[in-house]
Amino acid sequence: MKKIPLLWAAALVAYALPGYTQSTTTPPANNAPSALCITHANLIDVNSNKTLADQTIVIEHDRILATGSSKKLKVPAGAVVIDATGKYVMPGMTDAHIHFFQTGGLYTRPDGLNLMAVYPYEKDQQWAKEHLADMMARYLACGITTVADVGGPFSNFAIRDKVNADPLATNAWVTGPLISTYLPPNLDKKDPPIVKVTSPEEARELVQKQLPYKPDFIKIWYIVVPGMPAESTLPIVKATIDESHAHGLKVAVHATQYETAKLAVTAGADILVHSVDDKVLDNEMLQLLKNKHTVYIPTLTVMHGYKRAFTQQFDFPAHDLAYGDPFMLGTLTDLQHIDKKVTGFDYKSLRSRHVIPSKEDTVMRTNLQLAQQAGVNVVAGTDAGNIGTLHASSFFTELQAMQRAGLSNREIIRSATINAAKGFGKDGDYGSIEKGKIADLLILDKDPAQDLNALADVQTVIHRGIQLQPKELLKPTPAILVQQQLNAYNARNIEAFLAPYSDSIAIYDQASGKLLMQGKEQMRQRYAGIFDRTKELHCQLVNRMLLGNTVIDQESITGMGEKPVEAIAVYTIENDKIVKVAFIR
Repeated sequence: MKKIPLLWAAALVAYALPGYTQSTTTPPANNAPSALCITHANLIDVNSNKTLADQTIVIEHDRILATGSSKKLKVPAGAVVIDATGKYVMPGMTDAHIHFFQTGGLYTRPDGLNLMAVYPYEKDQQWAKEHLADMMARYLACGITTVADVGGPFSNFAIRDKVNADPLATNAWVTGPLISTYLPPNLDKKDPPIVKVTSPEEARELVQKQLPYKPDFIKIWYIVVPGMPAESTLPIVKATIDESHAHGLKVAVHATQYETAKLAVTAGADILVHSVDDKVLDNEMLQLLKNKHTVYIPTLTVMHGYKRAFTQQFDFPAHDLAYGDPFMLGTLTDLQHIDKKVTGFDYKSLRSRHVIPSKEDTVMRTNLQLAQQAGVNVVAGTDAGNIGTLHASSFFTELQAMQRAGLSNREIIRSATINAAKGFGKDGDYGSIEKGKIADLLILDKDPAQDLNALADVQTVIHRGIQLQPKELLKPTPAILVQQQLNAYNARNIEAFLAPYSDSIAIYDQASGKLLMQGKEQMRQRYAGIFDRTKELHCQLVNRMLLGNTVIDQESITGMGEKPVEAIAVYTIENDKIVKVAFIR
């Protein structure tokens, strides 16, 4: 099939452009009203594990001034009032394990999958920096008002200062470079996210180097490699913990093996940032975790992201398709058009080796349930930023996994709110709806204690006393709409594919002017059949051009025959929907 140059395709449509302007999001006012009152709410009290009916919450500037019965608590004169009759109010949530320097895309961990010959690692890092505001908006839209970055370059501290000063960004608790017993290859050498130390003295020095930046905690990467048993590097772990505690800092440790986790907790680790995945926790270990008040962050789903990307077997959750960064999600299917000589493996051949759920998944679920039953402080976290674990949208998937592991809805809600605040020593300001705390709240249409799906559709976010609407935070651009439908096409998800389209969508053949399809129902019938029949369907985006509210994609579609189908697709957007598509073959 003859390829059509993208510039020529642009010329074909340029004459028809009616002077559209690209959609933009209008930010809410940056100043909270002097008083904001939420009345007649069902308040989810995460301290008592009860839901209190008919409650009023008074907010002044960025703090909660008072809470109490709506029959007794008066609304201050001049306050802005939100009538929450029939609705549920809970604290804003915390994702207690993310990484700002990682994007969640295919190219973000060259130490695990080196594709720098295809896409330079520096570009991925730059993307993370340039799209920080978008990342923050996605977190807030998902009801996540606080994130904990558990290890990254020294630039993390500047990011923390920036987002903590921005009313349209989450609260951030961060640390600097991981103090590590192992150095992975291919990561940034100028401002490394991981620094290997070889002695207790070096460990103490790296802790001291971070002190001027006022880290919220310190992080250790306790990795065991062949020829280096856990005991051989334990002095490094102990020195890091002792030095951190001497300066009043908690210590988080990456220790996924039973042996390393037990050694770390015995040495004084405050937070385990992953599950133990190689052995079921025995009573001795469970009591150790409880007696030491150690935080247990299970991160049940992060390895699924890697396995699905490496085997190209995707069942993207609807939450990812709707709330995840569509461009980073789009990169996850790129292995289908990258030469295996570059990747070093055939993704299809890996499918028999990477089984979901794996033995490790089963052990992690069992350990989470045991930890919860033993009274260990369980805190929700995703490890967002790793390949296939998208920022913000992956959090709901993690909560669902915790539910499947046996935790109740109230236990999950606590893990994402007060448990996180207590675990990181921040419960004086965060984690519950109480007088004097930061006013981070969610207003929900349904009761999340009864139906966890209520957390997938947050209606209103109150962040530092400012009322935000998720739909306004994520108002799509033309490029986002087109990328979202492309992602859903590759996922063969018919509902997500149709979502960006207008009900009256018209699809034409550009050369003849022939109308090929009219309306969503015709699209549904045509594409649902294609998705069902074509299991290896994949559309590669070769190039993209933006002209106002028109997006021109050069596409190569495989899986529908022996040869790729080459085409230009011209998308016209009006009122935040795709209203017309013209194909040029």
